[in-house]
Amino acid sequence: MRILGVVSASAALALGAAGNALACNINEFSAEAKCDGDKGVITVTDVDPAGVPATVTVYLENNGADVKKVGEQEVKGSREGTTITFAEDWKPNAEYRIHVKAAPYVDEDIKPNLVTPATACKKEEEKPPATPPATPTPSASPSKPAEETDTPAPSPSESESTTPAGNAPAPAAGDSNLAETGADSNTGIIAGIAAALVVVGGGAVFFGMRRRGTNSSDS
Repeated sequence: MRILGVVSASAALALGAAGNALACNINEFSAEAKCDGDKGVITVTDVDPAGVPATVTVYLENNGADVKKVGEQEVKGSREGTTITFAEDWKPNAEYRIHVKAAPYVDEDIKPNLVTPATACKKEEEKPPATPPATPTPSASPSKPAEETDTPAPSPSESESTTPAGNAPAPAAGDSNLAETGADSNTGIIAGIAAALVVVGGGAVFFGMRRRGTNSSDS
């Protein structure tokens, strides 16, 4: 009887240890920071084959203190693994604390804390360097105002151009009257010749009449 009692007690202890081994354990939980397109997410996977319900809470850390509570979800593990997802647009190299509570087996954090990758999910667009405004180049000489601008003289028209000598226009009426009245440069010469002819003619007449008078007295 004593032997049977010892065997029974050993079996009970073995079964209790096996039950504890099969129960929920913090080592059955894992966390990872991933990208869902351009957005960041944090996933927690439970591989507890017993499927003990557990509550998972995610906190953003900064210098060992909780900055904010990202979210809280319940999960039931499985041998293949059950994964829950927290939408979190995490920054590179950020730190998160993940706490798991599955009474009466687990009430602790996943160690070590989760640190996100060094590269963000959405790459920031590279902005081209700002181009400084162009400095206006001073001109070699200041431009003249519109009033001082040299304007070429208009070329004379055909009607205003010099008329060839062969096509000289007729003199004006005033010029014609001067020629008829002897007001040109030859008038003095003509007058002198006419006076000389009158004197010569008068002398001839005088000598002629005197000669006739002499002849008459002789007869």
